[in-house]
Amino acid sequence: MKTCHLIFCMMGIIFIACNSPKQKEIATKEMAKTETIPVVDKVKRGEQLVASVGCNDCHSPKIMTDRGPEVDPDRRLSGHPSDEHLPPYDKETAKSYVLFSMGLTAAVGPWGTSFAANLTPDESGIGNWSEAQFLKAIKEGKFKGMDGTRPMLPPMPWTEYRNFSDEDLAAIFAYLKSIKPIDNVVPAAILSTPQPLEAK
Repeated sequence: MKTCHLIFCMMGIIFIACNSPKQKEIATKEMAKTETIPVVDKVKRGEQLVASVGCNDCHSPKIMTDRGPEVDPDRRLSGHPSDEHLPPYDKETAKSYVLFSMGLTAAVGPWGTSFAANLTPDESGIGNWSEAQFLKAIKEGKFKGMDGTRPMLPPMPWTEYRNFSDEDLAAIFAYLKSIKPIDNVVPAAILSTPQPLEAK
């Protein structure tokens, strides 16, 4: 009987302690803290993602420095420069290896030659794209985010990026639409074999 009485007393003390005004005050302050956490701006979130996942590695022309190639800030995310021609290469080697241009904006491999797209909001880039097109391009690997087009080519890692949430992809798109537009018509891909197009 004493044991049972002791257990009830302990439970009562715990109940009172958990429901004390001090505990309620602490809980209220904690809830207020979570409510005042600022919502990250969509464009700012997109900028963070673009910087984190290496978009500049392939989509930004480079300038050569004593530390090697670095992103050219005046042409950031404008894709493979339209006036840059690739030097000759051994076509047999390209069947077994992936060759990159010095600025990493063009790649040659068994699929042919691919050029990094212009991601700026210029008409020569994604200026005329809708958010839905951008999501389709990344989620489904569709060239220009349109049905009936060829698949996106290596080395674009869309198969990894498709795992982003729609909200994160929308933030990336919002950021890309906010940057400086750069007029740069990227060359068309040179395919080693014709790619089958999706039936319309």
